[in-house]
Amino acid sequence: MQYALLLYEDETIYGSDRSGPAVKDLLAKHVALRNELGPQRLFSSGLKPTEMTTTVKIAEGNRTVHDGPFAEAREQLAGLYVVDVPDLDAAIAVAKKFPLLKNGSIEIRPLLGAA
Repeated sequence: MQYALLLYEDETIYGSDRSGPAVKDLLAKHVALRNELGPQRLFSSGLKPTEMTTTVKIAEGNRTVHDGPFAEAREQLAGLYVVDVPDLDAAIAVAKKFPLLKNGSIEIRPLLGAA
């Protein structure tokens, strides 16, 4: 079954320098996890900071474009993985392995149409 694993983290913990040693260490841990998952990992990517976000809002048939994320939150979507594992328990086991720089959460959602 295919699951999206959505990584949420407070991006302010990274500060303005996203190339510092803590971030480089975190990225190295993600590379190691991707290698460990092998063919179970169908896709993965981090996301640029929310200041680079554009949101299209649709209300009553009207579409408006906004800079930045539409929802204010303490945690922002930082990245995602798509994995192909036997069941939810296996997806939870993968999610428990995720490196986060400090605090965060991983949302697990089955993909529509996934077997």
